[in-house]
Amino acid sequence: MSVQPAHGGESLAIRASHADRDRAVDVLGAAAADGRLTAGELDERVGAALSARTLGELAALTADLPVEAAEMRIPEAKDVVRIEQQGASTRRGEGWVVPRRMEIRSAWGEVTLDLARAVITHGTLHIDLDLHAGALKLLTRPGIVVDTDSLTASFAEVKTPRTVDTGVPVTLRVEISGTVSYGKIVVRAPRRRFGRKG
Repeated sequence: MSVQPAHGGESLAIRASHADRDRAVDVLGAAAADGRLTAGELDERVGAALSARTLGELAALTADLPVEAAEMRIPEAKDVVRIEQQGASTRRGEGWVVPRRMEIRSAWGEVTLDLARAVITHGTLHIDLDLHAGALKLLTRPGIVVDTDSLTASFAEVKTPRTVDTGVPVTLRVEISGTVSYGKIVVRAPRRRFGRKG
């Protein structure tokens, strides 16, 4: 069974995320456990999955396996996601679907957005921020650009990495506007987890 694109014929050209590659590896592992792939085929396909750049490349690796279309379908991104909190912490972790816009209202708390391991289905994320006495942390990877030029900061710290041309195409542009006071914004790569790349 071939994998069906969720948003038309161009969907499989979308860049694959770490979560997409992980799902493909899970499908391949299950197929090998069922006896559908030999050990050599599994090694070859897993290697290809881990280096795949697009959803189409991942789909080709599972096209001859009994994969339900929903398992590899591109999730639907929400137009707006709102986070409102006071004295609390919120984290969007691996596999979350990046919306087109976020409205974040946070006081005395922390918001962490893991963009490095998120599912990215479009090119821009707008963040409307109202942050007081807390932190917004963005975990990124090459190809993700963060723009804070429209942000108003007072008694705050904004730490963004120096722009370096790595040759990697921009897959997501994050535009942050709004205000931050007595708080901080940190943009960095995720820490590597033991025994796993990323």
